[in-house]
Amino acid sequence: MKTTLALLTTLILFTTTAFADNFQAVTCEGTYPRHLQGVCTDEQDAVFWSFTTKLVKTDRHGKIVKQVDVANHHGDLCFHKGKVYVALNLGKFNDPNGNADSWVYVYDAGDLALLAKHKTSEVFHGAGGIAFHDGKFMVVGGLPDNVKENFVYEYDPDFQFVKKHVLASGHTHLGIQTAAFADGHWWFGCYGDPQILLKADASLKQVERFEFDCSLGIVPVGEGKFLVARGEFIKDKGFTGRLVLAEADQERGLKVVESR
Repeated sequence: MKTTLALLTTLILFTTTAFADNFQAVTCEGTYPRHLQGVCTDEQDAVFWSFTTKLVKTDRHGKIVKQVDVANHHGDLCFHKGKVYVALNLGKFNDPNGNADSWVYVYDAGDLALLAKHKTSEVFHGAGGIAFHDGKFMVVGGLPDNVKENFVYEYDPDFQFVKKHVLASGHTHLGIQTAAFADGHWWFGCYGDPQILLKADASLKQVERFEFDCSLGIVPVGEGKFLVARGEFIKDKGFTGRLVLAEADQERGLKVVESR
């Protein structure tokens, strides 16, 4: 029994290490008309980038494998069982009256073919981000000025609405942009000056708030390790995207440890 447990522990550690080693700091090939909204991986050898109106698949070195035109505004995205799920809003963001038109579009991770569209009208201020964990999708999005809490919308695997979670986060500019689950916590990237990182426990009851920028994308790549997105605008060319390596930090939430 002890031998079996030891082998299992070794296998888990090997898998986690291999996963982390597969993905390092990388720059996405090309420039794009609109800015980066989110990033995810297939946990093997592909990276998926959402540039608002372009969905791009690269290898782990940043070389383009496939790209497709998509509706404005495609936001943050996640990977699950061979598919890429993207949160998007076709209406108004951050409107107090809820004039959003929120969806999750599903793409084949191989060729980026559109497979399904799921209406998520419960996301009142506009769907902008999505993550999957423990059999459920969590969708985040916009927020009007002066609202002092954020909202996380839970869906089952068939996108039947389950629950609206109230996140005691304080106000964040335009809500939550990116989402991921890792190391027993939810991680949410927000705009602002400075940009804000929210870290919540698995139940979304306890929330920590840090000054750290992962508003363009946050990707877990192993225990305590993440890739966080950066982007810039190049005049006469367009917007770029890259990922830098970060690690968990008790005082700062995350800290960048590598950028190139």
